[in-house]
Amino acid sequence: MSSKPNVLVFDLGGVLVDWNGIDPLMRLSGGTLSREEARRFWIENPWVARLDLGECTPQAFCAAMVDALQLGLSLQAMQEQLSAWLAGCYPGAGELLDTLSQTFPLAALSNNNALHWRKIEREFGLLGHFQHTFASHLLHLRKPDLAIYRHVEQALDLQGEQIAFFDDNIECVEAARAIGWQAFHTVGFEQLQATLRAQGWL
Repeated sequence: MSSKPNVLVFDLGGVLVDWNGIDPLMRLSGGTLSREEARRFWIENPWVARLDLGECTPQAFCAAMVDALQLGLSLQAMQEQLSAWLAGCYPGAGELLDTLSQTFPLAALSNNNALHWRKIEREFGLLGHFQHTFASHLLHLRKPDLAIYRHVEQALDLQGEQIAFFDDNIECVEAARAIGWQAFHTVGFEQLQATLRAQGWL
């Protein structure tokens, strides 16, 4: 069991929000991408980085995906795919945050883009649970780059093990651990809940 943090910081997609761009990307690639290659696409592809950093529109990103991966889709169809990959909050996510907020300040730290952020704001009813939200496309900073973690520390006036962080991508977890955060690799809502209980925070 770790020491009690001053704040809980959550990634959104794959932790509190049902996002799956991995299985559809494998299908769209016609089997040329393995599961790990599809997962790493969202971490390493330069067009993904541009999208996350707010340096290109979702439309430009979709056009680049269709071209780079030879997906055989129209631009409109690719945009519909991208939007659909963000399905909604996991059942019980809001209630979990309500419970945790009775003990901890809460923050969200998400690699995100304008299309998905609008959906989260308008449809999911999730962001109101957080005292602080840190979205990559608004900050022009992106996980797992060190600068975004430092930005969060400065904004919260906290550092190191005062911050507990939950993310479904191991690269982002390892970067947080490297600067001393209590960082947990949680893939999906059930694993998140189990980790919180194991730490005695839920």
